[in-house]
Amino acid sequence: MGFQTILDVLPAQLRGRVTDLVKGDGDTARSGRNALEVYAIRVLSAGIAFLSHIILARWLGAHEFGIFTYVWIWVVVVGSIGAIGFDTTVLRFVQEYQTKGALAELRGFLHVGRLIAFGIGALSAGAGIGLITLWPDAIDQQYRMPLVLALCCVPAFALMDYLDGVGRSQFWMRLALLPPYILRPALIFAFFGLAVTAGLQKNAEIAVMAAIAATWSACLVQYLLQRRALAKIIPAGTRAYKLSFWVSVSLPVLMLDAFELLMTNLDILLLQLYVAPDQIAIYFAAARSTALIAFVQFAVTAAFLPRIAAAFAKNDYGALSEFLRTGCKWTFWPSLAGTLVLVALGKPLLWLFGPEFTAGYLSMCILLVGIMARAAAGPSQGVLVLTGRQKAAAVISFGTLIVNAGLNLVLIPAYGLTGAAIATSVAFGLESLAALIVANRAIRHAVEMDETRGRNEQLAVL
Repeated sequence: MGFQTILDVLPAQLRGRVTDLVKGDGDTARSGRNALEVYAIRVLSAGIAFLSHIILARWLGAHEFGIFTYVWIWVVVVGSIGAIGFDTTVLRFVQEYQTKGALAELRGFLHVGRLIAFGIGALSAGAGIGLITLWPDAIDQQYRMPLVLALCCVPAFALMDYLDGVGRSQFWMRLALLPPYILRPALIFAFFGLAVTAGLQKNAEIAVMAAIAATWSACLVQYLLQRRALAKIIPAGTRAYKLSFWVSVSLPVLMLDAFELLMTNLDILLLQLYVAPDQIAIYFAAARSTALIAFVQFAVTAAFLPRIAAAFAKNDYGALSEFLRTGCKWTFWPSLAGTLVLVALGKPLLWLFGPEFTAGYLSMCILLVGIMARAAAGPSQGVLVLTGRQKAAAVISFGTLIVNAGLNLVLIPAYGLTGAAIATSVAFGLESLAALIVANRAIRHAVEMDETRGRNEQLAVL
């Protein structure tokens, strides 16, 4: 079905708004097209990941699949913070340096970012393996070896996160997103399938080995393709470094990313303290079944943040405010439609993992409430980061993380999987409300300051 066909079946008023947003020539229209492209990639990614998780769950069984998902969550958390915030601030600094023509600083930032992401990722992996080796009793024996193996993915995972940010800063959505969200999950499934075909044992350790091979392969492909693309637009030359400044801006973003990752995955990490691996697997299946809805916000944010960064660099606060309003609309309404469909089809989808996985349906529905709260806030948190309010964003995330942890520790022992879902949804709702309020206030303050500055300049001329 083509785009025009989709438009034809929409109501006239909605058709006109979508046409204006997507088919025009302005920045908003280009952001809309980018959002649709990102969403298409993430939908395809979700389909691949969903299918591979179903097959892995069927092959491994709930127990081994629960072990695999638990250790992979640790890879996601540790790997995603390996770039220490450079994967997000790259959107700000690359846009700023390109706008100003500061090519030496641009080359320096891109070079330092790659080194930091890979180096911190490697140090984090080594530290994790060392801790498990020195204190083996700190983690249950059934998780120990799979986790040690999984940490070997972290350097490549961290570098891919940074390269993702570089690609989005240039609006190269395919180059940014296809390697981590299409190629990597597809290779995990392919490598594990080859292992099974070769007669290797179907357990979590073999699945983790497949993930290691897939992550490093996808990282190499992304790095080589992106390096070639950058060489075409950034001429060779000297590099200038402002490391202390870059780090000072990126560290609050690191805290924000860490809080965000922990809040998104804390329920699964804490479930390990109270439930068996098969229950973790059921909850993971429920949470990942909601991923297609959560990807709407990711797609809109990924598409709009480069435009937001460019508007902020030009002090165009009117455009900044419009991007936020439009981003919220683009996030909320598709998320609502998808949520209604998922509620209707949730049990059959969970059954695909195995008959026992339908026990996660209630948890899935509760988690969808939190996702809708986030959808209503759109790219608000990204606006805070890219307009210099990263400390405020970090405070919001830290506060909601504390609430999330406290609720999980209280509700999981009492209500199990349902308690974890309630805790996560409440935290998402509080975080989204706070981020939206602060982002709107920040934009209004910037507009007022700009207007005051303009009046003062006029008075000075008179």
